[in-house]
Amino acid sequence: MNWDWDKLQEKRQRQQAMRPQPKASDDDGKSAGPEGGDKRETRNGGAERQKQDEKRGPGRPIFIPPNLPPRFRLPGRSAFLVIPAILLIWLLSGIYIINPDEQGVVLRFGRYDRTEGPGPHYAWPMPVESVYKPQVTQVLRSEVGFRSVGQSATFQQGQLRTVPEEASMLTGDENIVNVQFSVQYKISDPVAYLFNVSAPTALVRNAAEAAMREVIGNSQIDAAITDGKLKIQSEATQLLQTVLNRYESGIQVLAVQLQDVHPPQEVIDAFKDVASAREDKSRIINEAEAYRNELLPKARGQAAAARNNAQAYSTTRTQNAEGEARRFDALRVEYEKAPEVTKKRLYYETVEEVLAQTREKVLLDGTAGNHALPLLPLPGLNAPAAAK
Repeated sequence: MNWDWDKLQEKRQRQQAMRPQPKASDDDGKSAGPEGGDKRETRNGGAERQKQDEKRGPGRPIFIPPNLPPRFRLPGRSAFLVIPAILLIWLLSGIYIINPDEQGVVLRFGRYDRTEGPGPHYAWPMPVESVYKPQVTQVLRSEVGFRSVGQSATFQQGQLRTVPEEASMLTGDENIVNVQFSVQYKISDPVAYLFNVSAPTALVRNAAEAAMREVIGNSQIDAAITDGKLKIQSEATQLLQTVLNRYESGIQVLAVQLQDVHPPQEVIDAFKDVASAREDKSRIINEAEAYRNELLPKARGQAAAARNNAQAYSTTRTQNAEGEARRFDALRVEYEKAPEVTKKRLYYETVEEVLAQTREKVLLDGTAGNHALPLLPLPGLNAPAAAK
């Protein structure tokens, strides 16, 4: 430590030499500076202190002058208060909150440690632990064959921009067709989604394009354009999910939706005519099936009603005949017991039935009956007279 004191004394001497010398008095040669002390005494005192420090040796305390610069001073109490405050702030920075649509994936020294659910949690601050918060309930969207200008990863629609190199596909009957479709997916395993693949969005788009090319390659162009879209969507969804599971990407495919399927621009008019003809064919078939479905139940209902009426008529006639036969047998038994009484009763009943069917009845006594012509006028002869 002596060399530090020597350098300090040399620096002070140089500074004092550069200062302007005050005027000395004629009597005692003392300076009239602002300190009001003897300059020579200061120099002699400093030399004596230096000699005393050299005699003490390195194990003895060193005298530090009060005007030592700040960089040579020991730290004060403020340093012992700043360090705990910084440590406390560092510990409090480990508090984090996971939203309801998120899951927290915690890494400790860069290695997976645990998964946290929604709510407040604590993790050791950086660089001990780090937290990722993927949104596991948000439905993401990937587009193949087109791009929505000014669109996020969800469902906000904008202007479409075609990507021909992705849309052009070859069908099973060696025809080219432009296919534009979208994929809806979400995160099923956040750990696999974060660490098994480096670019999940590009993976979904490339795998979806490959799956759709395989499905379109096994289909006919007519089915892809007209009535086979639902089957193509279902097969593409299953195949895409199989591919993503093979990569262990932690992604669940929700749906594959065909946006537009059309042939190339050069032959699109001819394909439109074919599609129109197929639509007319389907419309006529549907109308014929509707007419058949309307006519056949009505005919079956009429046939059932005729069978029921015939069965009812047969049952009625049979029961009436059986009733008449039993009635005749009962009359025969009564006739055998009293023939005259039975004859009169049958006569009266017959006359009663005949008279009951006649609306107008004319009764004549014996004298009037002898002079009257026993002829009843026909019903139509009285119609003109009644009209007059």
